Amino acid sequence: MRKAVVILSGGPDSATAAYWAKSQGFDVHAVTFDYGQKARVEIERAREIAGALGAQHKVIDISSLSEIYEGVTSLVDMDMEVTEEFSDPIIVPFRNGVFIAVTVAYAVGVDASHIFYGAHASDELFYPDCRREFYEAFQEAARLGTEKEIVIRSPFSDTPKSGILQKAVELGVPLDRTWSCYLDGPVHCGGCESCSNRRKAFAEAGIPDPTDYVAD
Repeated sequence: MRKAVVILSGGPDSATAAYWAKSQGFDVHAVTFDYGQKARVEIERAREIAGALGAQHKVIDISSLSEIYEGVTSLVDMDMEVTEEFSDPIIVPFRNGVFIAVTVAYAVGVDASHIFYGAHASDELFYPDCRREFYEAFQEAARLGTEKEIVIRSPFSDTPKSGILQKAVELGVPLDRTWSCYLDGPVHCGGCESCSNRRKAFAEAGIPDPTDYVAD
């Protein structure tokens, strides 16, 4: 059976990517990164989702990155406010690049032929490391650096977030256990930019939102 490593953040996009990979016949290995993020609960949700999927799961500690991101991104720096609208401090510079680089090393170790992550069309405008040209270039770099034919892709590059949620329902993803909020639990804040995107996507998809929000 072909093996795939899926970068699993605990959010609906990456969870759907993991379930999709399994539906395609892959033996799924999931990796979650502790990069010092405020939303610690997303790591626990990733564990739950990997368990429900029956995937092997590793949490990789790169939390020292928080020293690099101090004063740069509000997703890590405790002194920076998380905004309700999109703003530059919401961006974690080259986060997917760091994650994919580590995942390439892991993929070689477990002899996986594919790496998947949950980037999608709704992210491309704001996040350079969610774009097709980015991961295709990274795929070539990985091949040059490992001499392995590793495929790196996002299965939802052409799909908006609402479309991913529709696919999630089809695949049986436990959407009520996924986590989108930029802040820590026990429930979604309901007011940050990511919570707003989550609400909007459920509405556009025509799917009842199972999420508990503080703002409600």
